[in-house]
Amino acid sequence: MLLNDKDLNDALLDAHARCDGAALITLYTNAARAALAQGQEGAADFFLTHAYVFALERGDDRATNLHSRLKERGREE
Repeated sequence: MLLNDKDLNDALLDAHARCDGAALITLYTNAARAALAQGQEGAADFFLTHAYVFALERGDDRATNLHSRLKERGREE
């Protein structure tokens, strides 16, 4: 999935409109993975942070892994 992929943007907008936190976590995590694959470190951190915030809001188990990834990248604690 490419960052400039219209499908990704549409999916994010749709998930936001539906307040679908689970989908947002998945979509932002996938966007972070794509950004890293493209060497876009700042974008990856942005997307990981969003995934983490939505995971925290939902009490989602993925928050622990996302937090660890942000720490590894020097973006958290």
